[in-house]
Amino acid sequence: MSDNAARRDAVAGDGKTPARFAGKIALVTGAGQGIGAAVAAALAAEGAAVAAVDLDPVRVEAVAAEHRTRGAEVRAYPADVSHGDAVDRVVERVENDLGPIDVLVNVAGVLRAGTVLKSTDDDWLSTFAVNSDGVFFVSRAVARRMVPRAAGVIVTVGSNAAGVPRMEMAAYAASKAAATMFTRCLGLELAAHGIRCNVVSPGSTDTAMQRALWTGDGARRVIEGSPESFRVGIPLGRIAESADVADAVLFLASDQARHITMQNLYVDGGATLVG
Repeated sequence: MSDNAARRDAVAGDGKTPARFAGKIALVTGAGQGIGAAVAAALAAEGAAVAAVDLDPVRVEAVAAEHRTRGAEVRAYPADVSHGDAVDRVVERVENDLGPIDVLVNVAGVLRAGTVLKSTDDDWLSTFAVNSDGVFFVSRAVARRMVPRAAGVIVTVGSNAAGVPRMEMAAYAASKAAATMFTRCLGLELAAHGIRCNVVSPGSTDTAMQRALWTGDGARRVIEGSPESFRVGIPLGRIAESADVADAVLFLASDQARHITMQNLYVDGGATLVG
């Protein structure tokens, strides 16, 4: 267990600190692994009933089952966020099963690394289908239900790559930039209804997606940077854990951030020196 996870468990279970999301319903996409699973765990530990949405039914059910053994209310909802009809159906199921959604966290994402010249049409289209279209479909479906209630919070997990050019990551960076600006525009449209929309942009985070990019020295090379790819390192000298990103998401989703909307919070150890 990470230090952050241990700290969170201690806080949530100390019987003294009120759970920030007690009685709340949260929907988290990409909840089958990595940052999405960490966000779902953090929300559940803080008292929320969590709808865990993921394309992989086996993986997301395993995540939900693990939390249920601890007494948390986490239910698995397999769905492909890149299809609008499927999204509408799963959002309806969640509200029928659990109740009105108070918090939406868009985490589902894919990364196909490669140069623009070698990328295929499918590389580009499938990346946008999940990273951009998925954020649009899920946010729209949930926001349509939040507006009549005049309450709700939407947080999109983007990437620091959305603000800084990256070698062999054009599709990913562009799709995350689209999702980031979409979320901020949505926040402007929904502000009059009391609904806040923000973005959390992680840098290199120790997930399966990140490890798939590692070669040779792996994490050390990421931390130190690579001049040949015009990439600075991480000033804080460490790779983020998924829990670091989840902490930022929970802050923006909580009442502690009640006067924050349309903002983009970088969680990258200082790797984004401009942007």
